Amino acid sequence: MYIVAIAWLYVAILMAVAEATHTAGTLLGGIFTFVLYGVLPLVLVLYVMGTPARRRAIKAQEEAELRAAQATSALAPDAGAEAAGDPVAPVGKKT
Repeated sequence: MYIVAIAWLYVAILMAVAEATHTAGTLLGGIFTFVLYGVLPLVLVLYVMGTPARRRAIKAQEEAELRAAQATSALAPDAGAEAAGDPVAPVGKKT
């Protein structure tokens, strides 16, 4: 995937140099050519292609946190230090 990105930037740089060195071209035109034909499309494509990897990383992190929480709760049954039972009496019943 990265070889395509490098090749795309190479072509965009060559386009920008051609624009900047042309007799009717300007340096500003070369910069805009590089940014609009090279950098912006490349950033968009790499972001979209990286979405599955980011999803997998987030899912793996959530599973690791869940496993850590389950391991902690298995060691200490009352990890929250809360009293057992319902602290509020059900409606219609007196305590």
